[in-house]
Amino acid sequence: MNLIYPLAVPKGRRLSCEVCDAPAERVCTACTVTYYCGTVHQKADWGSIHEKICQLLIPLRTAMPFYNSEEERQHGLQQLQKRQKHLIEFCYTVAQKYLFEGKHEEAVPAALHSLRFRMNVHGLNSVELVPAYLLLAEASLGAGIKDVRHRVWLVTSFTTDSRQIYFASCAFGTEDIRTSGGYFHLANIFHGLEKLELSDTLYTKASQIWHTYLNNHYQALSRARSQQADLLGKRFLNDTGLDEAQEAEAIRILTSILSIRESTFSKEPQKTILVLKTLSLLYFLMMDNSKAKDYAMRALGLAETYRSVEERRVIRNLLDLIYSDEEQEGHATT
Repeated sequence: MNLIYPLAVPKGRRLSCEVCDAPAERVCTACTVTYYCGTVHQKADWGSIHEKICQLLIPLRTAMPFYNSEEERQHGLQQLQKRQKHLIEFCYTVAQKYLFEGKHEEAVPAALHSLRFRMNVHGLNSVELVPAYLLLAEASLGAGIKDVRHRVWLVTSFTTDSRQIYFASCAFGTEDIRTSGGYFHLANIFHGLEKLELSDTLYTKASQIWHTYLNNHYQALSRARSQQADLLGKRFLNDTGLDEAQEAEAIRILTSILSIRESTFSKEPQKTILVLKTLSLLYFLMMDNSKAKDYAMRALGLAETYRSVEERRVIRNLLDLIYSDEEQEGHATT
């Protein structure tokens, strides 16, 4: 474990601690590609995960060799990504083992590595980061970490409910409406921590889950009407397929996201249109035509402003059904 002297650091390059991202002063002499702010974090990382992956980090953190052909280069990149994916799962499993044993402090560096490798493979804004953030939050909360430098990476306001929501996603799948609350909850946390790009990705994910679910019900209803499947001549009853609690959750999630979207809609209006359209579908299927029409008209206004031809067509079709229902309601009351 040698000290890193200033002259040994290339000009303009910043070396950061593996654990807390502070300026580094030490290097692991075994791999020479991992740096630390001091002995405390170096020992912590070694005891948690570094001893197990030390040599595996060398090919990941050194320049790729010269390849004679594009085919060889692509093969080299694939092997590099394969190693990173292996380390994602290995570090995650090690961190989980520590948590199971009640060793929260040991779990933190391993969870950090899993998160860092996920970022390298999936990008900074991917929902694939969520499991690692949850694991890291659980480890840090259990360890009672107070060091401000650690909080560069930590999300400290995760609750038992949010962890349970993630585990539910393992049972129901990542695209199920029962997991949308988890994405929404995490987005709120990241938004509060000003990790705006990640929160934006999670808000979009929650919106898309609800839109897909409600649009499937809407399309089934539209097909039934077009085929005149109601042989008894009765008016079709719209149905969300949700219970009252789920409908209330959908309204809460979507209206909250809409409020955020409308404050920044000029940057990405399509995301605002998506939420407005989803709320219109929700209220239409709940047979609240007044609110359904209001959200649909707002979506149409945005779509016309930003010249989205396909969106205009879809929204107008929805409005036609809403107007049709209103007419039937009018005839029923006369």
